[in-house]
Amino acid sequence: MNPRKLLTARRLPSPRRLPSPRKLADARKLLKRDDLVSTDTLLRVIGMRYATAALMLVGVAALYGAATFSRPGDASANGHDAPVTSAVMVCPGHEGGRLAVQSLPAPGKGGRVDMAPTKGGTAIASMTSPGQSWEKDTESGDDSYTLRATGAMAAGLAAEQTTHEEDGDDRGLAGARCATPATDQWFLGPGPVAADELDLYLTNVDSQPASVDLTALSGEGPLDTTDGRGTRVDPYTTRVVRIGGSAEGLGDIVKSAADLALRVRTNGGRVTASVRVRAGEEKGIEWLPRSPAPASSLVVPGVPGGSGKRRLLVSVPGEADARIRMQVITKDGAFAPQGQDVLDAPAKTVTSLAVDGALVGKAAAVRLVADRPIVAGFAADRGADIAYGTSTPPLTGSGPGIVADNRFDSSLVLTAPSGAATVEVTTINATGKSAPQEIRIPAGRTVEAALAAPNGNAEDGTAYGVVIMPKPGSGPVHASRTLAKGKGDDYLFTILPITPSATIVHLPDTADSQGALIPG
Repeated sequence: MNPRKLLTARRLPSPRRLPSPRKLADARKLLKRDDLVSTDTLLRVIGMRYATAALMLVGVAALYGAATFSRPGDASANGHDAPVTSAVMVCPGHEGGRLAVQSLPAPGKGGRVDMAPTKGGTAIASMTSPGQSWEKDTESGDDSYTLRATGAMAAGLAAEQTTHEEDGDDRGLAGARCATPATDQWFLGPGPVAADELDLYLTNVDSQPASVDLTALSGEGPLDTTDGRGTRVDPYTTRVVRIGGSAEGLGDIVKSAADLALRVRTNGGRVTASVRVRAGEEKGIEWLPRSPAPASSLVVPGVPGGSGKRRLLVSVPGEADARIRMQVITKDGAFAPQGQDVLDAPAKTVTSLAVDGALVGKAAAVRLVADRPIVAGFAADRGADIAYGTSTPPLTGSGPGIVADNRFDSSLVLTAPSGAATVEVTTINATGKSAPQEIRIPAGRTVEAALAAPNGNAEDGTAYGVVIMPKPGSGPVHASRTLAKGKGDDYLFTILPITPSATIVHLPDTADSQGALIPG
C-alpha cells in the first residue's frame, strides 16, 4: 500500500463543532425521554461533555502557564545576608550614671544614631560617622533612654549604661548592656531572700501598648500564680515592677525564693526588660544580664578570679529533669571538677552550685552540656561588690564583640572551648584608635588581657570603646569584660558578658505558592 494512503487512512477524524444552544436544548429533551436514544445522538452529547472538559483544562493550563512566567523563581534553602540598616536599644536609666555608645569602624557611609528619653524630647547625643563614640553622664530620673540608629551606623552598634558610687548603700560599680526589644526574655539571679530589692524595668518603645506575662522558677520549683499576667506597658514608657512587692511582680509567692529564673514574655507587642538587684549590706546594686534562650550546650564566660564566693546557677525550664556534664576552663586548661563533673538538676527549678573551690581563685569559663535545654549563669562577690554573668554565643567575623564604656581597670576574659582562637582587639576614643592587638587563645584555655585607652594616658573617668574581632579561621571564642577599681575590701567591679554585635541579618528567600493564584 502507498504510505501516503496509509497515513490518510489512519488520520483521526476532525473534531465536531460545538452544537448551537438550540441543539443542546433538544439534546437535553431527548435524554429525558423514556424511549431509546440513537447512537449518533448519544455520541454527540458525550462529545459535547468532553469538549467542555477540554476547555476547562485549557483554561487551567493557561492560568498555571501565566503563573510560571510571573512567579519569582525557586527559593534558595539558604536565603541571603543583608547589612543591618536599623537598630533600636533601650538603656534602663533611672539610676543616673553614664551612657556610652560605640559604633563599628566600617567603610559604610550614611546613617545616624540618636539617644533620647524614651518618653520623647530632644536627643541627648547623636552620631553620624562609623567608628565614632560618645559618652554622657545623666542624673537620676524617672525615664529610660532609647537609642535609634539608621543606615550604615546601625551595623555593629553597642551601647552601655554604667554607674559608679564610692560610698553609701549603692556603693560599687554596676553595668547594663542597652538591649533590644523582644517578646521572650530570660534572667537568672537572686530572689527576694538574697536581695533587699529586685526591680523589673519594662520599656515599650513602640506606638502600641504591650501586654507582659511574668513567670518564675525557684530552687523549690515553679512559682505558679496568676499574678504577673497581663501587665500593661503603655507606648513610649517604662514601667517598674517590684518582684515580690506587688501583684504584677508575682505577689507574695516569690518572697521565699533565694534564686530565681525570670521569664518575661509578651502576649501583645514587645518590650525591653532589665532587672536591677539591690543586694544590701553595702554590696551596692547590679543589673542582671539577659540570658539567651534555653539550649542544651552552653558556655558561661567571665567567671572572675580572686577571692570571694562563686556560684553557678542552672535552671531547667522543661518538664523533665536534666543531667548536665560540667567542665571548667581556666588558663591552665579544661577539666571536670572532682565531684561536680555531672550535675543532676530537677525540672522547673533553679539549682545553685558553689564553684569557688574548683576555680582556686582563677578566672574561668564553665562549659555545660545537658540532655535537655537549660539556662545558666553565675553570681560572684568580691571585696565590697557583687556581679552576675550568663552564657553567651561565640563571637564571629560578622558578629564581633563591642564594648562601649571601658575605664578604671578594664580587662577581657577570653575563652576558646574547642579549637584555638585568635582575635584582634582595638581600643577607640575621641583621640583615635589603637593599633590592633592580636591575642591568641589556645584550645581549651582562658586568657585574661588588660585593656588600655588608645593614647595610653586616659584618666580614670574617661571612657573608651573596644572592638574584638575574631580572625578568619579562628575557633569559637566567648568573651566578657571586667570593669574594676580598688583593692582588698574596697574592691569594686562589674562584669559584662559580651554578645555578638550584629552587622548582617539573614533574610529567607521567597518561594512559589499556589495561594497567590487561588483567592481566599
